Amino acid sequence: MSHSHAEGGNTHQHGQDDAHDHAHDARRIHPPAQVNEPACADDGCGTCAMPATLLHSSAPSARGRSFRIATMDCAAEEAEIRRALDGMPGIRGLRFQLGQRVLTIDADEQSIAPALAAVRKSGFDPQPIAGSEPEAGHAAGDGHDHEVVRGQVPKLVGALILAIGAEIIGYFAPETTVWRGAGLAVAAIAIWLAGFDVYKKGLTALRHGRLNINALMTVAVTGAFAIGQWPEAAMVMALYAIAEAIEAKAVDRARNAIKGLLAMAPEEASVRQADGSWGTLPVSQVAVGALLRVKPGERVPMDGVVRSGQTSINQAPVTGESIPVDKTSGDPVFAGTINESGTFEFEVTALASNSTLARIIHAVEEAQATRAPTQGFVDRFAAIYTPAVFVIAVAVALLGPWLLGWTWLQGVYKALVLLVIACPCALVISTPVTIVSGLAAAARRGILIKGGIYLEEARKLKAIALDKTGTITEGKPRLVDWSVLDPATNAANAEHMAFVLASHSDHPVSRAIAAGLKSNSVQAENFKALAGRGVQADIAGTTYVLGNHRLIEERGQCSPALEASLRTHEEAGRTVSLLASDAGPIALFAVADTIKASSREAVSALKAMGITPVMLTGDNQATATAIAHEAGIDEARGNLLPEDKLEAIKALQAEHGPTAMTGDGINDAPALAQADIGVAMGAAGTDTAMEAADVVVMNDDLRRIAETVQLSRSTHVVLWQNIALALGIKAVFLVLAVFGSATMWMAIFADMGASLLVVGNGLRLLKKGGEAA
Repeated sequence: MSHSHAEGGNTHQHGQDDAHDHAHDARRIHPPAQVNEPACADDGCGTCAMPATLLHSSAPSARGRSFRIATMDCAAEEAEIRRALDGMPGIRGLRFQLGQRVLTIDADEQSIAPALAAVRKSGFDPQPIAGSEPEAGHAAGDGHDHEVVRGQVPKLVGALILAIGAEIIGYFAPETTVWRGAGLAVAAIAIWLAGFDVYKKGLTALRHGRLNINALMTVAVTGAFAIGQWPEAAMVMALYAIAEAIEAKAVDRARNAIKGLLAMAPEEASVRQADGSWGTLPVSQVAVGALLRVKPGERVPMDGVVRSGQTSINQAPVTGESIPVDKTSGDPVFAGTINESGTFEFEVTALASNSTLARIIHAVEEAQATRAPTQGFVDRFAAIYTPAVFVIAVAVALLGPWLLGWTWLQGVYKALVLLVIACPCALVISTPVTIVSGLAAAARRGILIKGGIYLEEARKLKAIALDKTGTITEGKPRLVDWSVLDPATNAANAEHMAFVLASHSDHPVSRAIAAGLKSNSVQAENFKALAGRGVQADIAGTTYVLGNHRLIEERGQCSPALEASLRTHEEAGRTVSLLASDAGPIALFAVADTIKASSREAVSALKAMGITPVMLTGDNQATATAIAHEAGIDEARGNLLPEDKLEAIKALQAEHGPTAMTGDGINDAPALAQADIGVAMGAAGTDTAMEAADVVVMNDDLRRIAETVQLSRSTHVVLWQNIALALGIKAVFLVLAVFGSATMWMAIFADMGASLLVVGNGLRLLKKGGEAA
């Protein structure tokens, strides 16, 4: 598997911290001013194999021109238009709003006319829309889709009633010209109400030599009507139209599962005005740097940093964690999260269109637009399957009477029944609804999967490389132990002197020591930084130092007992600082980057799934071994530079097979690029982290990786369940159609039932994200 991770950046090293190599990924996460419809919509009538060059079209810019295409409302038409425009120069992107039947072309002005000509040549009639672009910020088809469905209901109900009436007339009415004419008229009206659009699209497809599902239904219904089976022709068309409406409604639930998050961010915000007063403005008009106020119970309208006040916030929409997080001055807040307690003010750091929540939604939309491996296989299969069905149906019609003694009418009827049964709706719809449901379930848990391919491939992982700092550990040094070395020194006095020395240094280890000790009012003077060693100051006329092992050795103050104590701490992965005066060492302070509370459980879960965890770190081997042992990891490799981690990933792939690399998303670019799946940890609000990985865990919880693998395995099972259901049901009814007594309306029920079964089975995956939703 290849990735587009850019390799390069600045390598730097601080003390024993990991060596970092900053990645700037080529896959940009753009603000979702226009939310894409999936590249292949899942309305159940597409048999498309998506052209590669237009497969990953992004949202068009404001320069895009929009056109209404009355006969474009499902994947079959979208696929045909993409094929028509594939490879045309000057086209930057396409955006399909199938619910609104709108196509937006982002292209050079001189390329618009040839593009429209190509679309018209394919049998469509694009009409320009006044004002061109639909309003930014709204998901395609929002609201409008529901209006379309509601508008179809009376027509579909009327068609079904008339189809039933045609069946009653055909069964009970006397065989007279008047009643036969009445039955024909009722059936024709039912077909017109339910299948007018299907007929238009089917005839267009046949005229252009395309054998899609609409062409299948057009031939089957017309044939049935022609051989005198007009009641069944009406019933088939009515049931088909109703099935399509139900499928579209069900699939929309999966496709819009993430779009609903966008509604969580308020449309208005309380903004501080120039005169100090507070006013309400639409979030679209609030600039970066503005000061906003949020009261208890309100949702945070935009991303920002707290400037005053304290509160706790439910961050479930962003991180998937429903446990409130305490916030105070300097802490980040995210749009769409819920203020649980106090009023606070925050400074806006990102426009509403570029908030973390909006980027998550857009990234999932882009992921929905990509083709997962199984989905691509099914589409290729369906593209061959549909023409093959026509050939088989013709063979049944022509050879049945000759080989099996049927009448010609019986042969044609069985062939038409076979066409209806073989309709690949359920097969085509089985994969996208499952993939989209899986992506949505993951996002609700705070796991952002950047494409269906990664959702499917995660189940294959055999090993996972874990960065230490910020992934297994907290990434922040903390004072874990300290003790007095000189019995003559009072412990409180040693603490006071160490605090005042540590508090005057900006070194991370010194800051950790100061944070772990009690503050006091001891006065010190003549502070002096000792480069690479520590800090020095005078307290009450005596000079004291707080420094590392090297400094104490240079002062000639090490003893065998002290060396043994230092060795014990260092082997445990701790960094030791010593407080000393000219008389000798006074106290020892041990600082360590502690592991996260969830790391042990996460490692245990990965092992239980048969995945081998390995730690890769730039820290020294002793520290790596100590942290790995504490986390339950059997293998740890220390002293690794970025290129060493790359070689380690290659070795793991050779030894175990598919391997993931997990880090903070802004380092270890070569290793992330080499890994089969790159995972970024703790990426809430971090643009670079969201761009640099295939899977982004929006909080720091390593347990989410095991959940991703489990979701991938569940998705794989559901995918093949759906494929088996779709093909199995059709196989049974195909046999009944040829050798039994299956009728056309039974055939359409079988097709509708299979479609609804696979949709419902795929939607089960949404429940896996419900816990954090």
